[in-house]
Amino acid sequence: MKKMVVSVLALVFACNMFFGVEMAHAKEYKIGYVDLAKVFDEYKKTKASEKDLETKGKAKEAERATMVEELRKLKDEQALLSEKAKAEKQTIIDNKIKVLQEFDTKTRDDLVKERNDMLGLILKDIEKVVAEYSKAAGYDLILNSRMLLYGGTEYDLTNEILTRLNK
Repeated sequence: MKKMVVSVLALVFACNMFFGVEMAHAKEYKIGYVDLAKVFDEYKKTKASEKDLETKGKAKEAERATMVEELRKLKDEQALLSEKAKAEKQTIIDNKIKVLQEFDTKTRDDLVKERNDMLGLILKDIEKVVAEYSKAAGYDLILNSRMLLYGGTEYDLTNEILTRLNK
């Protein structure tokens, strides 16, 4: 009986030593998350870039309106002309319509490209600040909140990142 108690105690002691050593080597990770959509929307460069794109878009709309008005005038003039002159005017109108369509396509493509370039630069800014913050604050992992099913508010770093970005 005494032998059995000693064996059990030795086994418990050995297990405790083994698991205790394993626990001593376990690293605790510092983890946080950021609401990337909120950071993006509230970043001052995002707002400035969107305003700039809106201004450019309105200028292009005004330019397009001038082209449409010119087409309308040509069609009005065409109604008063002889058949031969109408055919000549129709050729001019068709060319103007083609130019307008090309203008629409180019404008749309240019604005989309500019917006995508702007998004890329802003995301690089955000990633840089998140990386700097994680190193400075000792974080091992910072996640996008969209990837989480749940995250306690104590792990939310959104406001800290926004503050650093908007300095």
